[in-house]
Amino acid sequence: MKIILIENIETLGEIGDIVSVKKGYARNYLFPRGFAQLATDKNIKSTQKLVELREQKDAINRSNLEALAKKLDKLTLKFELEAGEDDKLFGSVTSTMIADAIDEEGYKVDKKEIQLDEPIKHIGNHFVEVNLAHELSAKIKIKVSSKNFFLLILNKKKINLLICYLLISYLMF
Repeated sequence: MKIILIENIETLGEIGDIVSVKKGYARNYLFPRGFAQLATDKNIKSTQKLVELREQKDAINRSNLEALAKKLDKLTLKFELEAGEDDKLFGSVTSTMIADAIDEEGYKVDKKEIQLDEPIKHIGNHFVEVNLAHELSAKIKIKVSSKNFFLLILNKKKINLLICYLLISYLMF
């Protein structure tokens, strides 16, 4: 039986392909699920129009995603979190936090699109990849700093505790 595919099916083909299948497979599986239609002249023409419309829509989507990728490449997100010794964070920067920060900047990105092998647990600059579509991604710069500025100075510069105390008291008054 000759049919025309309305949906992409991995084992058969892509939208608009005309393929031959067994009658039972077409009647019992493909037709009820809306994956295919009988290959008549009318159905072939309507499916070709559908394919053209989808290609136009995909081209518009693709151009929008490319513009978004260019904007995200220029984006730098800053996180200020509590940190302890050796620049280790109390907690971590997760994909959810990054997605929320991107949303605050005015861009819509799902947290599943953010490629984080493991959460960010150290102070410093990091790069995170955002997969917008297959073969299209953007890199976002993440700057993580410590809320405890004086602890950071004490750990990094090995300043005497007394000098740090004097500095804090001077800033308070």
